[in-house]
Amino acid sequence: MLFTSKTANQKRKAFRHMLGDGGLHQFPGAFNPLCAQAIERKGFDGVYVSGAVIAADLCLPDIGIANQEEFIRRGQQTARVTDLPAFMDIDTGFGEPMSAARTVRLVEEAGLAGCHIEDQVMPKRCGHLDGKEVVDTATMVQRIRAAADGRLDPDFVLIARCDARAVEGLDQAIDRMKAYVDAGADMLFPEAMKDEREFERVRRELGVPMLANMTEFGKSRLLTKQELTDLGFNVVIYPVTTLRLAMGEALRGLDHIKEVGDQNGILDRMQHRRDLYDLLRYEEYSRFDQDLFNFEVGDTPTE
Repeated sequence: MLFTSKTANQKRKAFRHMLGDGGLHQFPGAFNPLCAQAIERKGFDGVYVSGAVIAADLCLPDIGIANQEEFIRRGQQTARVTDLPAFMDIDTGFGEPMSAARTVRLVEEAGLAGCHIEDQVMPKRCGHLDGKEVVDTATMVQRIRAAADGRLDPDFVLIARCDARAVEGLDQAIDRMKAYVDAGADMLFPEAMKDEREFERVRRELGVPMLANMTEFGKSRLLTKQELTDLGFNVVIYPVTTLRLAMGEALRGLDHIKEVGDQNGILDRMQHRRDLYDLLRYEEYSRFDQDLFNFEVGDTPTE
């Protein structure tokens, strides 16, 4: 009730264990804290907080306009409602290396299990769009070193995202990622791989935990859990999936109401009030005040 029952360090240790247990762990993106609780209820391994989703939720494009404070606030709101480890996107670190170090410290204080930082220039863009630019390797190495130095908890996982494949080719991207590991990255995030052979190659040539991004409508085919397991990846994120599902259904529902004039024909596509209250653990709050949960929610369509 109210908040997670686990400490941030317990969740970080759980995340660390996942990276070394030989399995593939699924981290759907949560578009809000309630969604994070739903992800936990469905039995997933962890929760991901996407920068693109934070920006979209604010009705902004994913080009670095959403600021550090908005990112940290959403990360904290998410981490405190779930017992699952959650990690988040911090774009390019919100400034020079010193800012990256401070951002990591703030993410750690917010209760997250880790974060990833990328090698794009600002203004950045979605990793699966054309026209990206990346900083030179030395600049990214400096970012990572600063970010690593910003940690207090050694179990906090620092992930280096490499966007260089689309800009410089796979060979150069692999060379970059080797340097990122030497600089202090615990896990690598090779963005926008073209096909399974590229996923296989980065796994073969880089001896640290690996993260796969299975975002819809992007450069990479949507690989299955078994395929990614066979490729030897450790974590897979579905960053924008829940937001796309929710917005798709919201738009269809709005179209129905506009056309028909009421919502009677779409009640079966909605989350029932009963299920929402269950997800919120409404009844448990009666421990503080018996008058809060002194009603029953029936099964009639209007409820």
